Amino acid sequence: MGKIYTAIGLMSGTSLDGVDVSIIESDGNREFTSIIDRYYEYDKELIQKILNIRKKIINHEILNKHLDEIKDLERMITLFHVKAVKETFEVSKSSVDLIGFHGQTIFHNPEKKITKQIGDGKLLSQLTQKKVIYNFRQNDLENGGQGAPLTPIFHNVIANKINKKFNLGFPLNILNIGGISNITSTVDWKNLGYINEIYAYDIGPGNCLIDEWIRKNSKKKYDKDGLISRSGTTDKLVLNQALENFTNNSNYKKSLDIKDFDIFFAKGLSLENGASTITNFTAKLIADGINYTQENSQQKSCKWLVCGGGRKNKYLLESIKKNLENMSIDVIDQYEIDGDFVESQAFAYLAIRSFLELPISFPNTTGCKEPVTGGVITKNY
Repeated sequence: MGKIYTAIGLMSGTSLDGVDVSIIESDGNREFTSIIDRYYEYDKELIQKILNIRKKIINHEILNKHLDEIKDLERMITLFHVKAVKETFEVSKSSVDLIGFHGQTIFHNPEKKITKQIGDGKLLSQLTQKKVIYNFRQNDLENGGQGAPLTPIFHNVIANKINKKFNLGFPLNILNIGGISNITSTVDWKNLGYINEIYAYDIGPGNCLIDEWIRKNSKKKYDKDGLISRSGTTDKLVLNQALENFTNNSNYKKSLDIKDFDIFFAKGLSLENGASTITNFTAKLIADGINYTQENSQQKSCKWLVCGGGRKNKYLLESIKKNLENMSIDVIDQYEIDGDFVESQAFAYLAIRSFLELPISFPNTTGCKEPVTGGVITKNY
Protein backbone atom coordinates (compact mmCIF):
# COMPACT_ATOMS: atom_id res chain seq x y z
CA MET A 1 0.00 0.00 0.00
CA GLY A 2 1.33 3.41 -0.96
CA LYS A 3 0.92 6.76 0.76
CA ILE A 4 -2.70 7.63 1.52
CA TYR A 5 -3.86 11.00 0.17
CA THR A 6 -6.99 12.90 1.13
CA ALA A 7 -8.72 14.43 -1.88
CA ILE A 8 -11.92 16.29 -2.58
CA GLY A 9 -13.79 15.59 -5.81
CA LEU A 10 -16.15 18.05 -7.50
CA MET A 11 -18.64 16.93 -10.12
CA SER A 12 -21.26 19.05 -11.89
CA GLY A 13 -22.98 16.95 -14.52
CA THR A 14 -24.98 17.66 -17.65
CA SER A 15 -28.22 17.56 -15.66
CA LEU A 16 -27.27 21.04 -14.38
CA ASP A 17 -28.77 20.46 -10.94
CA GLY A 18 -25.72 21.45 -8.92
CA VAL A 19 -22.37 20.26 -7.60
CA ASP A 20 -21.62 16.95 -5.88
CA VAL A 21 -18.73 17.18 -3.41
CA SER A 22 -16.90 14.17 -1.98
CA ILE A 23 -13.87 13.75 0.24
CA ILE A 24 -12.06 10.42 0.04
CA GLU A 25 -8.86 8.82 1.26
CA SER A 26 -6.94 6.70 -1.24
CA ASP A 27 -3.49 5.62 -2.39
CA GLY A 28 -4.65 6.12 -5.98
CA ASN A 29 -4.65 2.37 -6.40
CA ARG A 30 -6.74 -0.19 -4.49
CA GLU A 31 -7.21 1.60 -1.17
CA PHE A 32 -10.32 3.76 -0.97
CA THR A 33 -12.38 5.14 1.91
CA SER A 34 -15.26 7.59 1.64
CA ILE A 35 -15.13 10.40 4.22
CA ILE A 36 -18.04 12.73 3.40
CA ASP A 37 -20.44 13.50 0.54
CA ARG A 38 -22.42 16.71 0.12
CA TYR A 39 -24.62 18.28 -2.55
CA TYR A 40 -24.96 21.98 -3.43
CA GLU A 41 -27.85 22.98 -5.66
CA TYR A 42 -27.39 25.57 -8.41
CA ASP A 43 -29.73 28.58 -8.25
CA LYS A 44 -32.13 29.22 -11.13
CA GLU A 45 -30.11 32.13 -12.55
CA LEU A 46 -26.94 30.05 -12.83
CA ILE A 47 -28.79 27.13 -14.40
CA GLN A 48 -30.34 29.42 -17.00
CA LYS A 49 -26.98 30.98 -17.86
CA ILE A 50 -25.46 27.54 -18.40
CA LEU A 51 -28.43 26.44 -20.51
CA ASN A 52 -28.15 29.60 -22.61
CA ILE A 53 -24.46 29.17 -23.38
CA ARG A 54 -24.85 25.44 -24.01
CA LYS A 55 -27.53 26.13 -26.64
CA LYS A 56 -25.28 28.63 -28.41
CA ILE A 57 -22.24 26.37 -28.63
CA ILE A 58 -23.27 24.07 -31.46
CA ASN A 59 -19.72 23.67 -32.86
CA HIS A 60 -16.11 24.50 -32.01
CA GLU A 61 -16.08 27.62 -34.21
CA ILE A 62 -18.97 29.20 -32.32
CA LEU A 63 -17.17 28.32 -29.08
CA ASN A 64 -14.55 30.95 -29.91
CA LYS A 65 -17.18 33.63 -30.57
CA HIS A 66 -18.50 33.51 -27.03
CA LEU A 67 -15.25 33.55 -25.06
CA ASP A 68 -16.16 36.68 -23.04
CA GLU A 69 -19.54 35.26 -22.03
CA ILE A 70 -17.91 31.93 -21.18
CA LYS A 71 -15.25 33.70 -19.11
CA ASP A 72 -17.89 35.51 -17.01
CA LEU A 73 -19.86 32.30 -16.50
CA GLU A 74 -16.67 30.41 -15.68
CA ARG A 75 -15.94 32.81 -12.84
CA MET A 76 -19.49 32.40 -11.46
CA ILE A 77 -19.28 28.61 -11.60
CA THR A 78 -15.81 28.57 -10.03
CA LEU A 79 -16.92 30.81 -7.16
CA PHE A 80 -19.88 28.48 -6.59
CA HIS A 81 -17.44 25.57 -6.33
CA VAL A 82 -15.22 27.57 -3.95
CA LYS A 83 -18.17 28.12 -1.62
CA ALA A 84 -19.07 24.42 -1.76
CA VAL A 85 -15.49 23.38 -1.01
CA LYS A 86 -15.09 25.74 1.93
CA GLU A 87 -18.41 24.68 3.48
CA THR A 88 -17.45 21.03 3.09
CA PHE A 89 -14.08 21.71 4.73
CA GLU A 90 -15.86 23.30 7.69
CA VAL A 91 -18.18 20.33 8.13
CA SER A 92 -15.64 17.54 7.62
CA LYS A 93 -12.61 19.10 9.40
CA SER A 94 -10.49 17.00 7.02
CA SER A 95 -7.02 18.08 5.96
CA VAL A 96 -7.24 17.82 2.17
CA ASP A 97 -4.17 17.38 -0.06
CA LEU A 98 -5.76 17.74 -3.49
CA ILE A 99 -8.90 18.95 -5.26
CA GLY A 100 -10.21 17.16 -8.36
CA PHE A 101 -12.21 19.75 -10.33
CA HIS A 102 -14.24 18.42 -13.25
CA GLY A 103 -16.00 21.66 -14.21
CA GLN A 104 -19.25 22.14 -16.12
CA THR A 105 -19.23 20.58 -19.60
CA ILE A 106 -20.63 22.83 -22.35
CA PHE A 107 -18.99 21.23 -25.39
CA HIS A 108 -17.37 17.91 -26.24
CA ASN A 109 -16.13 16.87 -29.69
CA PRO A 110 -13.48 14.13 -29.69
CA GLU A 111 -13.11 14.22 -33.49
CA LYS A 112 -11.84 17.80 -33.25
CA LYS A 113 -9.98 16.95 -30.00
CA ILE A 114 -11.88 19.73 -28.28
CA THR A 115 -13.62 19.48 -24.93
CA LYS A 116 -14.73 22.41 -22.79
CA GLN A 117 -15.48 22.09 -19.10
CA ILE A 118 -16.07 25.54 -17.62
CA GLY A 119 -14.03 26.01 -14.47
CA ASP A 120 -10.97 28.07 -13.53
CA GLY A 121 -8.58 25.70 -11.76
CA LYS A 122 -6.09 28.46 -10.95
CA LEU A 123 -8.75 30.62 -9.30
CA LEU A 124 -10.07 27.63 -7.33
CA SER A 125 -6.53 26.89 -6.13
CA GLN A 126 -5.94 30.53 -5.15
CA LEU A 127 -9.15 30.84 -3.15
CA THR A 128 -8.98 27.44 -1.42
CA GLN A 129 -5.19 27.37 -0.93
CA LYS A 130 -5.05 23.82 -2.27
CA LYS A 131 -3.45 22.04 -5.21
CA VAL A 132 -6.11 21.63 -7.91
CA ILE A 133 -6.21 19.07 -10.70
CA TYR A 134 -8.51 20.02 -13.59
CA ASN A 135 -8.97 19.59 -17.37
CA PHE A 136 -8.97 15.79 -17.05
CA ARG A 137 -10.09 14.98 -20.59
CA GLN A 138 -7.75 16.86 -22.92
CA ASN A 139 -4.69 14.62 -22.55
CA ASP A 140 -6.76 11.58 -23.48
CA LEU A 141 -8.09 13.36 -26.59
CA GLU A 142 -4.56 14.32 -27.62
CA ASN A 143 -3.60 10.64 -27.41
CA GLY A 144 -6.37 9.44 -29.70
CA GLY A 145 -9.00 8.80 -27.02
CA GLN A 146 -12.62 9.90 -26.83
CA GLY A 147 -12.11 11.81 -23.58
CA ALA A 148 -14.84 9.72 -21.93
CA PRO A 149 -15.78 7.83 -19.91
CA LEU A 150 -13.06 8.57 -17.35
CA THR A 151 -14.54 6.90 -14.28
CA PRO A 152 -14.04 3.17 -15.15
CA ILE A 153 -10.78 2.81 -13.19
CA PHE A 154 -12.67 4.01 -10.10
CA HIS A 155 -15.71 1.88 -10.92
CA ASN A 156 -13.34 -1.07 -10.76
CA VAL A 157 -12.21 -0.05 -7.26
CA ILE A 158 -15.84 0.11 -6.11
CA ALA A 159 -16.72 -3.22 -7.71
CA ASN A 160 -13.87 -4.97 -5.92
CA LYS A 161 -14.79 -3.28 -2.64
CA ILE A 162 -18.39 -4.47 -3.01
CA ASN A 163 -17.35 -7.96 -4.03
CA LYS A 164 -15.03 -8.30 -1.04
CA LYS A 165 -17.88 -7.52 1.36
CA PHE A 166 -20.87 -9.09 -0.40
CA ASN A 167 -19.19 -11.84 -2.44
CA LEU A 168 -21.15 -11.09 -5.63
CA GLY A 169 -18.49 -12.54 -7.89
CA PHE A 170 -17.44 -11.44 -11.35
CA PRO A 171 -18.40 -10.48 -14.03
CA LEU A 172 -19.80 -7.41 -12.29
CA ASN A 173 -20.83 -4.49 -14.48
CA ILE A 174 -21.65 -0.91 -13.54
CA LEU A 175 -24.23 1.18 -15.39
CA ASN A 176 -23.97 4.90 -14.73
CA ILE A 177 -27.06 6.86 -15.76
CA GLY A 178 -26.12 10.53 -15.70
CA GLY A 179 -26.94 12.96 -18.49
CA ILE A 180 -25.37 10.32 -20.73
CA SER A 181 -25.33 6.59 -19.89
CA ASN A 182 -22.11 4.63 -19.78
CA ILE A 183 -21.08 1.18 -18.66
CA THR A 184 -17.99 -0.34 -17.10
CA SER A 185 -17.22 -4.04 -17.20
CA THR A 186 -15.09 -4.53 -14.10
CA VAL A 187 -12.41 -7.11 -13.36
CA ASP A 188 -11.33 -9.01 -10.25
CA TRP A 189 -8.04 -7.67 -8.87
CA LYS A 190 -6.84 -11.26 -8.66
CA ASN A 191 -6.52 -11.26 -12.47
CA LEU A 192 -3.01 -10.40 -13.64
CA GLY A 193 -3.04 -7.34 -15.87
CA TYR A 194 -6.58 -6.56 -14.72
CA ILE A 195 -6.37 -2.86 -15.65
CA ASN A 196 -6.10 -3.67 -19.33
CA GLU A 197 -9.17 -5.92 -19.07
CA ILE A 198 -11.47 -3.18 -17.78
CA TYR A 199 -13.56 -1.90 -20.66
CA ALA A 200 -16.12 0.85 -20.87
CA TYR A 201 -18.05 3.08 -23.25
CA ASP A 202 -20.96 5.46 -23.58
CA ILE A 203 -24.11 3.64 -24.65
CA GLY A 204 -26.76 6.34 -25.11
CA PRO A 205 -28.73 9.09 -23.44
CA GLY A 206 -29.38 8.95 -19.72
CA ASN A 207 -31.35 11.76 -18.12
CA CYS A 208 -30.61 14.40 -20.75
CA LEU A 209 -33.66 13.95 -23.01
CA ILE A 210 -36.11 13.36 -20.17
CA ASP A 211 -34.84 16.40 -18.26
CA GLU A 212 -34.98 18.62 -21.34
CA TRP A 213 -38.57 17.57 -22.10
CA ILE A 214 -39.69 18.22 -18.53
CA ARG A 215 -37.95 21.62 -18.36
CA LYS A 216 -39.42 22.75 -21.69
CA ASN A 217 -42.96 21.59 -21.00
CA SER A 218 -43.43 22.21 -17.27
CA LYS A 219 -42.05 24.22 -14.37
CA LYS A 220 -40.26 21.17 -12.99
CA LYS A 221 -36.54 20.43 -13.46
CA TYR A 222 -36.85 16.66 -13.88
CA ASP A 223 -39.28 13.74 -13.69
CA LYS A 224 -39.05 12.77 -10.02
CA ASP A 225 -39.26 8.98 -9.61
CA GLY A 226 -40.54 8.82 -13.19
CA LEU A 227 -44.05 9.70 -11.99
CA ILE A 228 -44.84 11.98 -14.95
CA SER A 229 -43.70 9.34 -17.44
CA ARG A 230 -45.64 6.65 -15.63
CA SER A 231 -48.83 8.71 -15.78
CA GLY A 232 -48.57 9.03 -19.58
CA THR A 233 -48.95 6.61 -22.47
CA THR A 234 -46.09 5.82 -24.81
CA ASP A 235 -46.88 6.66 -28.42
CA LYS A 236 -45.53 3.49 -30.01
CA LEU A 237 -45.69 4.88 -33.53
CA VAL A 238 -43.57 7.89 -32.54
CA LEU A 239 -41.24 5.68 -30.48
CA ASN A 240 -40.66 3.16 -33.26
CA GLN A 241 -40.07 5.92 -35.80
CA ALA A 242 -37.57 7.62 -33.48
CA LEU A 243 -35.69 4.36 -32.91
CA GLU A 244 -35.68 3.66 -36.64
CA ASN A 245 -34.34 7.12 -37.45
CA PHE A 246 -31.69 7.05 -34.74
CA THR A 247 -28.18 6.56 -36.05
CA ASN A 248 -27.19 3.39 -34.27
CA ASN A 249 -24.04 3.61 -32.17
CA SER A 250 -23.51 -0.09 -32.83
CA ASN A 251 -19.77 -0.22 -32.20
CA TYR A 252 -19.91 2.00 -29.08
CA LYS A 253 -16.50 3.47 -29.86
CA LYS A 254 -17.63 7.09 -29.85
CA SER A 255 -18.12 9.11 -26.69
CA LEU A 256 -21.43 10.92 -26.57
CA ASP A 257 -22.57 14.43 -25.80
CA ILE A 258 -26.07 15.60 -25.00
CA LYS A 259 -26.00 17.44 -28.35
CA ASP A 260 -25.97 14.02 -30.07
CA PHE A 261 -29.66 13.66 -29.13
CA ASP A 262 -32.79 15.79 -29.32
CA ILE A 263 -36.44 15.61 -28.29
CA PHE A 264 -37.90 16.84 -31.57
CA PHE A 265 -39.48 13.46 -32.32
CA ALA A 266 -41.88 13.94 -29.38
CA LYS A 267 -43.11 17.35 -30.56
CA GLY A 268 -46.87 17.64 -30.30
CA LEU A 269 -47.29 15.07 -27.55
CA SER A 270 -48.66 16.00 -24.13
CA LEU A 271 -46.28 16.44 -21.19
CA GLU A 272 -47.07 12.99 -19.83
CA ASN A 273 -47.17 11.10 -23.14
CA GLY A 274 -44.01 12.79 -24.35
CA ALA A 275 -42.21 11.94 -21.11
CA SER A 276 -43.34 8.33 -21.36
CA THR A 277 -42.27 8.04 -25.01
CA ILE A 278 -38.89 9.70 -24.44
CA THR A 279 -38.24 7.55 -21.35
CA ASN A 280 -38.92 4.38 -23.33
CA PHE A 281 -36.68 5.63 -26.15
CA THR A 282 -33.89 6.17 -23.60
CA ALA A 283 -34.54 2.79 -21.97
CA LYS A 284 -34.32 0.93 -25.29
CA LEU A 285 -30.95 2.48 -26.16
CA ILE A 286 -29.59 1.69 -22.69
CA ALA A 287 -30.86 -1.90 -22.94
CA ASP A 288 -29.26 -2.24 -26.39
CA GLY A 289 -25.94 -1.17 -24.85
CA ILE A 290 -26.30 -3.69 -22.04
CA ASN A 291 -27.15 -6.47 -24.48
CA TYR A 292 -24.15 -5.52 -26.62
CA THR A 293 -21.91 -5.77 -23.54
CA GLN A 294 -23.19 -9.23 -22.69
CA GLU A 295 -22.77 -10.48 -26.26
CA ASN A 296 -19.41 -8.81 -26.84
CA SER A 297 -17.87 -10.23 -23.66
CA GLN A 298 -19.71 -13.55 -23.96
CA GLN A 299 -20.97 -13.12 -20.39
CA LYS A 300 -23.70 -15.68 -19.81
CA SER A 301 -24.70 -14.32 -16.43
CA CYS A 302 -23.76 -11.00 -14.91
CA LYS A 303 -24.89 -8.65 -12.17
CA TRP A 304 -25.46 -5.00 -13.08
CA LEU A 305 -25.17 -2.22 -10.50
CA VAL A 306 -26.75 1.14 -11.36
CA CYS A 307 -25.46 4.49 -10.14
CA GLY A 308 -26.13 8.10 -11.12
CA GLY A 309 -29.28 10.20 -10.89
CA GLY A 310 -31.15 8.07 -13.42
CA ARG A 311 -31.30 5.15 -10.99
CA LYS A 312 -33.95 7.11 -9.04
CA ASN A 313 -36.28 7.15 -12.04
CA LYS A 314 -38.19 3.97 -11.24
CA TYR A 315 -40.14 4.05 -14.48
CA LEU A 316 -36.91 4.29 -16.49
CA LEU A 317 -35.37 1.31 -14.65
CA GLU A 318 -38.54 -0.75 -15.15
CA SER A 319 -38.52 0.14 -18.85
CA ILE A 320 -34.87 -0.90 -19.18
CA LYS A 321 -35.58 -4.26 -17.52
CA LYS A 322 -38.51 -4.90 -19.88
CA ASN A 323 -36.03 -4.78 -22.78
CA LEU A 324 -33.72 -7.33 -21.16
CA GLU A 325 -33.87 -11.02 -20.36
CA ASN A 326 -32.39 -12.92 -17.42
CA MET A 327 -30.25 -10.10 -16.09
CA SER A 328 -29.86 -8.98 -12.49
CA ILE A 329 -30.01 -5.19 -12.15
CA ASP A 330 -29.72 -3.56 -8.71
CA VAL A 331 -29.16 0.02 -7.60
CA ILE A 332 -25.65 0.29 -6.21
CA ASP A 333 -26.98 1.70 -2.93
CA GLN A 334 -28.01 -1.82 -1.92
CA TYR A 335 -24.31 -2.51 -1.43
CA GLU A 336 -23.46 0.44 0.85
CA ILE A 337 -22.33 2.77 -1.95
CA ASP A 338 -24.20 6.07 -2.35
CA GLY A 339 -25.12 6.13 -6.04
CA ASP A 340 -25.40 9.92 -6.03
CA PHE A 341 -21.71 10.47 -5.37
CA VAL A 342 -19.84 7.84 -7.38
CA GLU A 343 -18.77 10.44 -9.97
CA SER A 344 -17.57 13.06 -7.45
CA GLN A 345 -15.67 10.37 -5.54
CA ALA A 346 -14.21 9.25 -8.86
CA PHE A 347 -12.75 12.68 -9.61
CA ALA A 348 -11.16 12.81 -6.18
CA TYR A 349 -9.59 9.43 -6.98
CA LEU A 350 -8.55 10.57 -10.48
CA ALA A 351 -6.96 13.66 -8.94
CA ILE A 352 -4.75 11.43 -6.79
CA ARG A 353 -3.81 9.24 -9.77
CA SER A 354 -3.05 12.31 -11.87
CA PHE A 355 -0.89 13.75 -9.08
CA LEU A 356 1.01 10.45 -8.92
CA GLU A 357 1.28 10.42 -12.74
CA LEU A 358 -0.64 7.15 -12.94
CA PRO A 359 -2.85 6.46 -15.99
CA ILE A 360 -6.54 7.33 -15.72
CA SER A 361 -7.67 6.23 -19.19
CA PHE A 362 -6.91 3.13 -21.21
CA PRO A 363 -7.34 1.76 -24.73
CA ASN A 364 -10.36 -0.31 -23.66
CA THR A 365 -12.08 2.55 -21.80
CA THR A 366 -11.62 5.64 -23.98
CA GLY A 367 -9.92 4.26 -27.08
CA CYS A 368 -6.63 6.06 -26.43
CA LYS A 369 -3.52 4.61 -28.09
CA GLU A 370 -1.89 3.69 -24.78
CA PRO A 371 -2.66 4.23 -21.08
CA VAL A 372 -2.36 7.93 -20.27
CA THR A 373 -2.57 10.06 -17.19
CA GLY A 374 -4.60 13.27 -17.27
CA GLY A 375 -5.40 16.41 -15.41
CA VAL A 376 -3.52 19.69 -15.23
CA ILE A 377 -2.03 20.29 -11.80
CA THR A 378 -1.94 23.84 -10.47
CA LYS A 379 -0.79 25.41 -7.21
CA ASN A 380 -1.74 29.08 -7.26
CA TYR A 381 -0.97 30.32 -3.75
